[in-house]
Amino acid sequence: MADQREDRDDRQYSDDDLQDLVTSSDSGARAPTSRATAMLIAGTAMVWSLFQLWIAQPQLWFGAYLPVLNSSQTRPIHLMFAIFLAFLAYPAFKSSPRERIPLIDWGLALVGAFCAFYVFWFSDHLAMTARSGLPTQTQVIIGSVGLLVLLEASRRALGPALTVVGGLFLLYAWFGTGWLIPDLIEHEGLSFTSLINAQWLDTAGVFGIPLGVSTAFVFLFVLFGSLLDKAGAGNYFIQLAFGGAGASARWSCQAAVVGSAMTGLISGSSIANVVTTGTFTIPLMKRVGFSKEQAGAVEVASSVNGQIMPPVMGAAAFLMVEFIGISYLEVIKHAFIPAVISYIALVYIVHLEALKREMPALGQSKSFAGMIVKFLLGFAVAGIAFTALIYGVDALEAALPSLAAPVMMVVLGLLYLGLVWVAAKRPDLAMDDPSDEEIKLPTVGEVYATGLHYVLPIIVLVWFLMVERQSPAKSAFYATCLMLFIIVTQRPLKALFRGQGSQLSHEFGAGLHDLRDGLVAGARNMIGIGVATAAAGIIVATVTKTPIGTELAGLVEQLSGGILILMLIFVGLFSLILGMGLPTTANYIVVSSLMASVVVNLGAQEGLIVPLIAAHLFVFYFGIMADVTPPVGLASFAAAAVSGGDPIKTGFTAFFYSLRTVALPFLFIYNPALILYGIDLGTWFGIGQAVFIFVVATFAMLLFAAATQGYFLAPSKIHESAALLLVAFTLFVPGFWLNQLQSPFQSYAPAQFETAVAEANAGDTLRLKIEGPDFTSGEITETTLVMDIEGDGGAAERIDASGLLLFPEGDVVRLDEPMFGTSAAEKLGNFDFYSDTPVQISQVQAPRERITKYVFYIPALLLLGVVVLLQRRRQTVPAF
Repeated sequence: MADQREDRDDRQYSDDDLQDLVTSSDSGARAPTSRATAMLIAGTAMVWSLFQLWIAQPQLWFGAYLPVLNSSQTRPIHLMFAIFLAFLAYPAFKSSPRERIPLIDWGLALVGAFCAFYVFWFSDHLAMTARSGLPTQTQVIIGSVGLLVLLEASRRALGPALTVVGGLFLLYAWFGTGWLIPDLIEHEGLSFTSLINAQWLDTAGVFGIPLGVSTAFVFLFVLFGSLLDKAGAGNYFIQLAFGGAGASARWSCQAAVVGSAMTGLISGSSIANVVTTGTFTIPLMKRVGFSKEQAGAVEVASSVNGQIMPPVMGAAAFLMVEFIGISYLEVIKHAFIPAVISYIALVYIVHLEALKREMPALGQSKSFAGMIVKFLLGFAVAGIAFTALIYGVDALEAALPSLAAPVMMVVLGLLYLGLVWVAAKRPDLAMDDPSDEEIKLPTVGEVYATGLHYVLPIIVLVWFLMVERQSPAKSAFYATCLMLFIIVTQRPLKALFRGQGSQLSHEFGAGLHDLRDGLVAGARNMIGIGVATAAAGIIVATVTKTPIGTELAGLVEQLSGGILILMLIFVGLFSLILGMGLPTTANYIVVSSLMASVVVNLGAQEGLIVPLIAAHLFVFYFGIMADVTPPVGLASFAAAAVSGGDPIKTGFTAFFYSLRTVALPFLFIYNPALILYGIDLGTWFGIGQAVFIFVVATFAMLLFAAATQGYFLAPSKIHESAALLLVAFTLFVPGFWLNQLQSPFQSYAPAQFETAVAEANAGDTLRLKIEGPDFTSGEITETTLVMDIEGDGGAAERIDASGLLLFPEGDVVRLDEPMFGTSAAEKLGNFDFYSDTPVQISQVQAPRERITKYVFYIPALLLLGVVVLLQRRRQTVPAF
């Protein structure tokens, strides 16, 4: 056994082995030796990328010559490419050949592509037949074959979990009843024709919203990241992180976190992120004293969080745009603070690990606090510069409205030329070998000027998203177009500026090769996402066509006893269990479809108003743990392959380091201000609120990290860790303690509702406790409805504006079905307004004057002071 362990610890993975690990999970492990076959796969992938760019361009100049495709036509073509490439790139089993493609795979690829292409080619005919409820036998046969082939493609690209889950949902929708189906979710069952029609032929199943998001948004962002990486931006960001962390932090292994955060901006794959940065950071961490499992776990914990780091987030973030009905800019706003403080906390965790083990630094030793201050200072300078740019462009548009766009393009071009000229003055970056006996970390001064032009496409992306308020698809299109120009021209321009005119043609050809590789890699990285979103559409359609969504949610509600915190724990565990076999995107689709609205409704029953975005982010955060949680956490296995450690132990250690990611969703459910919900960033007051929340939340998260790591100024005792947790909780959710001492609302009898409405000021809110029979079960249920007071009119005008229809009967205020299209109609849609038992207002609550909740910061900080005094006596090394 000892010999086996030693063999395992001493194993070394070559670059080819690690690349194979990434391709096996992200882009397919098959590498045919036949040149014609390899060119076919690469050519198909390139055509897919070009097709996506063609349908994304917003001007539609070709409309006079070629037909303009709508979403019901582009989605089938998107899936056609994904299925075709899935069978060519992913072997059926581990034992299947990788150097050639068996005939059965060719057959499945062609059949699957045909079934998807049929939906595109006959879209008009389907609209008059199947989508009108009259599918033909031929359509049903094609749809059933397409579903089976899709599930097999899902199994190959993503593993068996999504295929099994999708198959079970199909069987449940078809049969409806049976000895394996609980009575709670029984239904009559769909006919085979209706099932295939809903799942394949209609636009709400396989070709529904998830696949639409993959077609319209996700592909462009993945392609954008792939082009950035092929251009050299990934290497640049890693080197910049090494320079920053190695020169300004005491423990240079923090470069793993900083590097993963920066590459997370351009990579949607946690596994590729682990291998890309981990190849260099994991050996560094092992050199300074981290164990194999700890080094791998730090890389995993930092890499998976790349999916929550704006502005380029994981595919699930784009699904939120469609599921919730908000802009991508709003998603970025809500996700920003949790993502940033999560990374800062992980840097601090690495710092604490180094302190506990008294590890040496490879570079210049400085304080952790100094690094954080520099980060905040740099962030502030970048914010000021970006604000100045906004005002400058506004002035230009006011002075020269017709010439503003051309002038901005010229300035952007000149800036690009200038930055490439600066980069050409220095040698191209070459990554140091971390296995060398002597490691010399680069400095920021040596690195930053060599790749500043890579920042331009990211600025363009952020500009169109945040300033121009364009759609994610259009923003990504413009950023990708700039990236296409950069990847082709940067090499010949550098050669020109270096006086190497004879190399121009060679460098131009190399740029075209980089372009080709980027287009191919972007498409191959999309195979799994395209198949996953299509297969997940099976679950979405089943939830809408059967009672499983509402009834399963009711089951979870019963198990939790109606207690929100228990339900959140159950939802989190549900996500983690699914995460053992599903990627983040599919996990998010399944759990959010079943549980997001239930979290909101149960919170309303408890009197807690949970924003829908908070419920979806809750599911999203637990979904990203899919690549961490043992026994199937692929990112943990990838990190173990690099470090030579045990994959299961690496996964558990990474989960422990990721406790901050587990805790954050619970915190912003109870304090939505953490995700900037209800805060207007268009005003200086709102910006001040956001800054205050960011500073306090960062401090609280650092205390949480110190408590979970058992080290603050010195090794913590149990009661000191408990005190730090209490302080962190108070800083995060100060209103919790205030609610225990003083009720936040003043209650009125239902008959006084109109009086309360009349006395309220414009902009105030009233909370109405509504009770009545549930539309599905008939049982009496209760919820809380928030009524916004609008205008300065009387009570009748304000009530009419809310959409509520009241019928006072003595002390009882009965409700009729609210006005269609109002928020009240949506929130009260689960009540049966036609039952003999009336739906009525049971209580009216108005906000009351209370002391500020921030007064509880005082005892929290005093308790923190006590912990500091206790630990200062045992402190042996500087902690910050």
